[in-house]
Amino acid sequence: MAKPLTAVAVEKLKGETVRREVPDGGLTGLYLVIQPSGKKSWAVRYRHAGKPRKVTVGPYPAFDLKAAREAGAALLRAASEGADPAAEKAQAKALALANVDPDDTVEKLLSTFIERHVSRNRSASEVERLFRKEVIPAWGSKRITDIGRSDLVKLLDKIVDRGAPYTANRTFANLRKFGNWLVSRGLIDRNFCDGVEQPAQETKRDRILDDRELMLVWKAAEDMGFPFGPLVQILILTGQRRDEVAGMRWSELNLASATWTMPRERTKNDKLHQVALCDRAIAILKAIPRIHGSDFVFTTTGKTSVSGFSRAKEAIDKKIEEMLAEEENADPVPSWRFHDLRRTAASGMARIGIGIAVVEKILNHVSGTFSGIVGIYQRHEFLEERRHALEAWGSYVGSILEDRPTNVVELRAAE
Repeated sequence: MAKPLTAVAVEKLKGETVRREVPDGGLTGLYLVIQPSGKKSWAVRYRHAGKPRKVTVGPYPAFDLKAAREAGAALLRAASEGADPAAEKAQAKALALANVDPDDTVEKLLSTFIERHVSRNRSASEVERLFRKEVIPAWGSKRITDIGRSDLVKLLDKIVDRGAPYTANRTFANLRKFGNWLVSRGLIDRNFCDGVEQPAQETKRDRILDDRELMLVWKAAEDMGFPFGPLVQILILTGQRRDEVAGMRWSELNLASATWTMPRERTKNDKLHQVALCDRAIAILKAIPRIHGSDFVFTTTGKTSVSGFSRAKEAIDKKIEEMLAEEENADPVPSWRFHDLRRTAASGMARIGIGIAVVEKILNHVSGTFSGIVGIYQRHEFLEERRHALEAWGSYVGSILEDRPTNVVELRAAE
C-alpha cells in the first residue's frame, strides 16, 4: 500500500525522463502527476460503469496537498454514488468557458461560483453572506485578472484591524476555494491566495458554561420567546450545531417517537444523523407556532430559516445583565458564544457519567474515538445509549432550572 504523501515530499519530487503518477496513500485514488518538465498536477482514478476513468483535480501548487485531498475526496464520493466526475467536469468546463469571461467583474464571477459550486454545500448561505459583505464592496467592480496578492493582503488586514480576525480567516479560506475554481477553469493562471498566510492565529476555545451560567442563558432565552428563545433551548438540550438547529424542518421531526433525523446534506460530515429528543425538548417543539405551508421550524417568514444570530446573542446578554442587576453582588457572566453551548452539553453529559463514545455519536463526530481504523470497523451507532444519554442530560438541565439536588447516579445512562 502506498504511503501517504506529505507536503514536503510533494515539493521535493522532481520530473524524470517519462511522465509518472505517484499515488497518495492518504487518499486511495488520488495521484500526483509529474511531467518530465517538472510540472505537477493532481488527478483521481475511479471506475464508472465498469470502466476505469480519470479526472484532473487541478495543478500544483494552486492545489496543495490538503486542497487536493479535499477535492479528490469529493470526486471519489460522487463516483461511489454513481456519478461520472470526468464527464461532468468536462461539461461544466465547456459551459463555464462558454459563459464566463476572464474580463468579467469579480462580482459576476463570484455569483457564478456561488451558483455552480457553493450552492450545493450546507454552508452556502453563510459563504454567500461573507462574499457579499467582505469581498464584493472592495473588489466587486474589478476584473479578476487585476486581483493580486497585495489586494488580498490589504483586504484581509482591513478585516483584522477592525477586530474580526476569525472573519478574516473565513474570508481567506473561501477566497482560496474561489481562486482554485478560477484556476481549474483556465480563467487565471495562478491562485491569488498562493504565498499568503492565514491572516490570524486561531486559539482553540474551551469555554464551558457552569450550571449558574447555563440557567441564566436558559431563562434569558425563555424571556425572548420565539424564534430565538426555543432555538437556544434546543441547542442546550441536544448539543447540536447552531446552523443545524436553526435549519430544522418539521419533516425531519417525528415527535411521536421523539426523534429528529437530519439528512446527510444538512450535516457537517455529510452523514445522516439521528438525535433523540427528551421530554423537555418535545414540549418546546410542540409549543412552537407553525407557519402554514412552511417546513421550517425556526422561521419568521416561512421562506427561510432564521438568521441574525449576533443580534439574538446581544439580546440574551442584555437580559442576563438585567437579571443579575436584581441580585446583590452578582458575578457577571464571562463572554460566551452559541457554540459553547454544544461544548457545555458534551462536557455535562460526560460529567453525569455518559461514555465518550456515546457523546461523540450524539455530536455526530467522526474524529476522536471513531477516527482511523476504528471508524472502519466500529459501526455500532449507540442509538439506545444516545437516547438514554440525552434524556439524562435533559433531566440534569431540569434540575438546574428547578434548583433541586441532582443525583448523578440516577442520571447515569446505560452503556
